[in-house]
Parts: sequence; structure tokens; C-alpha cells
Amino acid sequence: MQRKRKLPGYQKSFTFKLIRGLLPLGRQSITQVKSRILKEASAKPFWDSYQQILLSYFGSFLGIAVLTYLTIHSGYPLIAAPFGATAVLVFAVPDSPMAQPRNVIGGSCIAAITCVSLVQLFGSEAWVMALAVATAIKLMQLTRTLHPPGGAIALLGVTSQASWDFVWTPILAGSLVLVFCTIIFNNLVSGKPYPKHWF
Repeated sequence: MQRKRKLPGYQKSFTFKLIRGLLPLGRQSITQVKSRILKEASAKPFWDSYQQILLSYFGSFLGIAVLTYLTIHSGYPLIAAPFGATAVLVFAVPDSPMAQPRNVIGGSCIAAITCVSLVQLFGSEAWVMALAVATAIKLMQLTRTLHPPGGAIALLGVTSQASWDFVWTPILAGSLVLVFCTIIFNNLVSGKPYPKHWF
């Protein structure tokens, strides 16, 4: 009967196993990783028709212009940098699951609540920025409201030391306005049915 070889103490540690799993060992592993990267990189990028590009242009212009107009004339801050990324999703790829109202509104609000909660608890230290983004992503995944601009909202909230007002304006109000503009534009102008689903 063959005796089991005893591993040195450091080889039993989680860190050692993690590093060993992450680092490709040997020429064969490096070759496999290289071929996988080159194979993925050879895929053709997504390309829209010129008509769709023009519609995305006018739709995003309309959405951001409405937010800016309402910000100036209402006295409430309804515009935030992450809404630029939201406009890309809702007007350029409105069929995407991440561009649906549940994700736009829910994901944005979850990210805003997350970052404000963490700012209230820990301040705006550098590590809080990382924690806010990671926590927002995890909560959006758990609630099926994943919305990429939510990561930017979480980061913006920490860097600006946002208060609870940040959740209502610009995030909730701005998200609602953008979704409304998208519904009107996509259904009446571009002829694309939006949304694909609400919940």
C-alpha cells in the first residue's frame, strides 16, 4: 500500500492554492491560454446598420437633452455622469437585458443606496470606493437588476460623499426620466418595441 505524500504546511494554505490555480504552469498551459485569447480576439465586433446608428444618436441626444433641460429649469439635479452610459444601453442596445426598466431603475437605485450607506458608515476612504462598487455589483446580481452604469453610480456616490438626497435626485428621478424618454423614442420613432419586460 502506497503512503500518501505529506504536503508542506504552506502548500495547504488557501493563498498558495489560489495562486497556483491562477498562474498557468508549464509551456502547455501558457500555449492554451495564448490560443484561447487569440481565438476570442478573432471574433468580429458587433456592427449596427447606419439607420440604427443614426437612431441611437438622436435618441441619446434627446434623453440627455431632456435631463439637462429639466435640471436647469426645475432646480433639481437630475443629470449625473453615469447616465451617459445608461443612454448608450437604452438607445444603442435597447434589447439588452441590462437596458430594461427593471435594471435601469432598480440597478441604479441599489447602487445609490449602497454607496450612500457605506459613506455614512465609513466615509470616503479609497477602500470604500472599491467596497461600494463590488457590493453594488453583488446586490444587483442577487436582485437580477444588473446595470453596468450602477458601478459608476456607486463610485460617484463615494467620491462625492453623497447624502441620501443622491438616491432621489439625480438617481431615481433621472433614471425614470431616461426610461420614459426611451419608451417614447423607441416605440414612436425607431419602431423598436421597448421595454422587452418590466419585471
